[in-house]
Amino acid sequence: MIYRTAATMTPTRTLSLVAGTLLLSACGAEGTGPSEPTTVTPTGQRHLAEVVAIMKQNSMHRLRIDWKAFDDSVAAASRGAVSVQDAYSAIRVALRLLGDGHSSYRGGDGTFLYVPNRTCSATAISTRPAVPADVGYVRVASFSGTTDQATAFAQALQDSIRVRDRDGLTGWIVDVRNNGGGNMWPMIAGVGPILGGGVAGYFIDPVGTQTPWEYRDGASWSGSGMAQRVTVAYTLRAPDPKVAVLTDNWVASSGEAVVVAFRARPRAPSFGTATCGLSTANRSFTLADGALLNLTVSVMADRTKKAYGDRIEPDEMVAGPAQVVARAVAWIKGG
Repeated sequence: MIYRTAATMTPTRTLSLVAGTLLLSACGAEGTGPSEPTTVTPTGQRHLAEVVAIMKQNSMHRLRIDWKAFDDSVAAASRGAVSVQDAYSAIRVALRLLGDGHSSYRGGDGTFLYVPNRTCSATAISTRPAVPADVGYVRVASFSGTTDQATAFAQALQDSIRVRDRDGLTGWIVDVRNNGGGNMWPMIAGVGPILGGGVAGYFIDPVGTQTPWEYRDGASWSGSGMAQRVTVAYTLRAPDPKVAVLTDNWVASSGEAVVVAFRARPRAPSFGTATCGLSTANRSFTLADGALLNLTVSVMADRTKKAYGDRIEPDEMVAGPAQVVARAVAWIKGG
């Protein structure tokens, strides 16, 4: 999750991500067994070995990481460790060596470890832009929260679409700018009436296993499992509208999932600047002591199965926040 301050231009800063961005079924190839460090006490050794074993079996980059060099670096960082807490420096090294910039770890004591590999920034969007009456507008903001809050968030999105919908609309703007991620499923469920039904994207792991995700029946779905349902589903008066998707460099993780959902959808180009580049999916693993490893396990792909995994470039580059709205309106109106 990325947080921003209210300012004309936010300073460039590193990403701060919330565990549990995207939850997937376990999938993956067999990995090389971990080389257990011998320089830590049994408690630290077991914990570190457990972390590394999960990484080797499930990491998005597991087929291309030099695990011998990985083990050597992690073992060197664990020298002198006595407790699980002392092994945190080695876990931080392991996170860095994964190279995905998206994985994170939260210890049983609440310690949060995350090693970013990029910085992203954009102008803060603090007010709703003015758009013509015949253009629909919805902003898809970041979200993290409880199950009840997720349902309320998705329903509020659909309610805002219902209020704006009317006869004679020429199209819709879906504004994803400043969406730093969190939980993608309420976002997809909420914007579903505009997105339309059917498969909107895939998660693809290193061995090519594909998990589709979609919107249908008032809910977002991951594979065959319902991820998030709204309380009262709305259907647009005019289905399959023209859609202009707005992006910026602050769109990350689950925010990028919303962008991917509209990629390759007919009449749905994107305008703005490239996203942050965390268009990957995380799976949460609970360790024996209650610690949580939120591990990047796959890349996002659009409905044509084109894989991303990094920054998503807009269909049309427009740098200024006001200019991008004006350009989106002009495209919707036919220009």
